[in-house]
Amino acid sequence: MFERYTEKARRVIFFASYEASNYGSRYIETEHLLLGLLREDRALFSASPGAATIAADIRSEIEKQITPRERISTSVEVPLSHESKQVLMLATEESERLGHLHVGTEHLLAGMLRVEGSLAARLLREWGLKPGPIREQLASAPSPKYKIRPTTGALLTLNSFLAGLKWLNSEELISFFAKNTEFIDASGKRWNREQIWKGFETLFAPYAKKNASYVVEAVLGETSELFVASVLWKNALLASEQRVWMHRMSLVLLPETDDWQILLVQVTSVQPT
Repeated sequence: MFERYTEKARRVIFFASYEASNYGSRYIETEHLLLGLLREDRALFSASPGAATIAADIRSEIEKQITPRERISTSVEVPLSHESKQVLMLATEESERLGHLHVGTEHLLAGMLRVEGSLAARLLREWGLKPGPIREQLASAPSPKYKIRPTTGALLTLNSFLAGLKWLNSEELISFFAKNTEFIDASGKRWNREQIWKGFETLFAPYAKKNASYVVEAVLGETSELFVASVLWKNALLASEQRVWMHRMSLVLLPETDDWQILLVQVTSVQPT
């Protein structure tokens, strides 16, 4: 479903699911999509009045209008509500209407505004955002040059996994790993999927640190059957390696049904030059 979604748009869905779980919602509602959009691409709202505080203000308004329940484990898949499905359908429609090859955060915003009875649309309109001007902006903006490749989904899966490490949520992130996956840590120790699950925080805590950051350094191989990438992490400190503040994470992904999964991860320490 999300094959044409940009990296940012896919992360909106990831964050929306996280928001729904946090509020104990049985469905991913449009307000969760809006919170996800504000997390991922606040620049979309830069021209709105009160843009500097819009994320906090909208969250406050949402919390006034919903009843938070007990938090749901992120291992439980939360489905999209009917209105949220409409948002995604209309976002795709906006993209196709303009002849774009991708579905981005800007299309998601336009889709939200068109589901008029939803909480997200009502809040956006209160902030002065309307479908007409947003569509005009989309039409006048140059279309990004996205090249659709068999491995587009692999790169999106990789980026969703890397972004998710900030939350260090083992129940959500273990699903990215194939059944026969292998993780080789910086010391050379090998971990299978069950061991990764049990020792998730031990393995990935360095990448959840506030000042840890990553960049996809290089795509080393990409075919319809294989995707290999190198990711460079900065400030991924380990207690036992205080002088090593950079890690290189090499990942191999293979296609699995309609998505990609991580088959191999190898971490090596990198001394800054």
